[in-house]
Amino acid sequence: MRFSRPPGTAGAVGPIRPCILAVLLAAGLGGCNRDAPQAPEPASGPPNGAETLPTPERSRPWFSEEAGARGLDFVHDSGHREDYFIPESLSGGAALMDIDSDGDLDAYFVQAGELEAAPDARSPNRLFRNDGAGHFTDITEGSGTDDRGYGMGVAGGDYDNDGDIDIYVTNLGRNTLLRNEGNGTFADVTETAGVGDTGFGAGATFADFNGDGQLDLFVTNYIHWSSATDAGCLSPTGGPDYCSPNHFRAPATDVLYLNDGDGSFQNVTAPAGLTAGFGNGLGVLAADFNDDFLVDFFVANDGMPDQLWQNNGDGTFTDIALVAGCAVDLGGSSKAGMGIDARDLDDDGDLDLLVGNLTGETDSLFYNEGGYFIDRTISAGLAAESQRYTRFGLGFVDFDQDGRLDLFEATGRVSKTAKLWTDDPFAEPNLLLRGIQENRFEPVQPPGGTAEILPAAGRAAAFGDVDGDLDIDILIVNRDGPAHLLINSAPTTGRAVLFRVLNEHGADAIGARVTMELGSRTVRRDVRTGYSYLACNDPRIHVGVGEARSVADVRVRWNDGTTEHFGDFDTGALHHLRRGSGRH
Repeated sequence: MRFSRPPGTAGAVGPIRPCILAVLLAAGLGGCNRDAPQAPEPASGPPNGAETLPTPERSRPWFSEEAGARGLDFVHDSGHREDYFIPESLSGGAALMDIDSDGDLDAYFVQAGELEAAPDARSPNRLFRNDGAGHFTDITEGSGTDDRGYGMGVAGGDYDNDGDIDIYVTNLGRNTLLRNEGNGTFADVTETAGVGDTGFGAGATFADFNGDGQLDLFVTNYIHWSSATDAGCLSPTGGPDYCSPNHFRAPATDVLYLNDGDGSFQNVTAPAGLTAGFGNGLGVLAADFNDDFLVDFFVANDGMPDQLWQNNGDGTFTDIALVAGCAVDLGGSSKAGMGIDARDLDDDGDLDLLVGNLTGETDSLFYNEGGYFIDRTISAGLAAESQRYTRFGLGFVDFDQDGRLDLFEATGRVSKTAKLWTDDPFAEPNLLLRGIQENRFEPVQPPGGTAEILPAAGRAAAFGDVDGDLDIDILIVNRDGPAHLLINSAPTTGRAVLFRVLNEHGADAIGARVTMELGSRTVRRDVRTGYSYLACNDPRIHVGVGEARSVADVRVRWNDGTTEHFGDFDTGALHHLRRGSGRH
């Protein structure tokens, strides 16, 4: 199956004309005030006159900030001193991953530092081990994880099929691949693996795009940049400020690496067809969007049309985002795409898309209709609330476990405006929106879900159960500030079930699809670490089930298209689904 024109169209697909207009306009979009406020879109009421569900505890905090109390003392340094260089406005990656295979999530932070300093003069990336109850110890020294590039983001996956997770760090300059040695240390194998791209790396994700059982690697590049070309721009008040990427007019080509299975990769960017399209790439997400057993890649571009690279099954890809209706918004405009998530929001078996954007731009929520996407941002209730802030890391998670996915977005400006919240002109409060009926969302109070508002310049947001209590917590990197660890204390209305899905090597089966029956619903969740913004996330499947005591007919569709049935499971527990232990 391939994406096709919406039914009832002939010749040019309906969305193509505004999309082409947006492409033509994108090259002319300049200026420096990226966060200029715009008139808010009117909020839309519930469809068909539906009433929102009563929320008697909605004023109760959903999270408590406990980074310092739990040993996470990381402070991000963008490197900003006097000049306003655009990389400083974007950096700040984070990961929640089980680096020592003990069943809990450890934390990894990507540091930046002064752009023009020697690497040895920068602070290193840092690794923290989890004690199993969500308390952390810094184990960076001697671990081999202390990369000192100008760091952007991080991806995780078992690329060498030895059963443990490896780390890929994107930098401005050479990226770094750290192989997990299985004894608490990592080895820099970038050169031998052949994945040391020297561009302006941003998002990255591991995925098996050719179904050979080896994880390949997709890396976005932002722009062609140097300090000599970054002349600086002006803020609305006339002072120096960060430029828009369109100021440089230098979009970069993303990179695709094919895993050869012997510890090395081939750069297949050109033969795969990716040089046919350019963009200011930031976020990337790998998923099978059209149910053809092949992994596609969605790329969020900053100020240019987004890309959906459809896997043709022969090692090549075609960007179909314009035809499929997810390159631009409902009005045909390109936005400043950053964070991404994809979930089956409406239980119809396919993946819907969310892209976070700048202040004055709404989120872009695209529902997958099986052959094309429909922008439903307004009807979902996301437009008016989202455009107030600049959204980076984001994710759909059922935080209160009532059976509906909620939405969290880490926010922070990229252009200077009035200091509304703190002395940091880039600081904003985070956004938390509760999923309600009819696939709609409403803002949770207090803003961001914490008792005290936590204004910061949020960048990466990594999601996972750090304290082993079966609900999802959030790790946030804040530009030029301390990290936040938001421990879930939501007014829980239900139960949850977690699944860890393992391949034959004992590693998380990235790309596998899990479905289960929950009452009258068929719930789909995919094993994925690469979503949000510059983040690596908990690969375990988390499903809020309300008051249900069990889920039925749990099935896993593996990357090669085969399916195993694992039966029924009780909720309120973590279960392991290992390939070969089910039935066909």
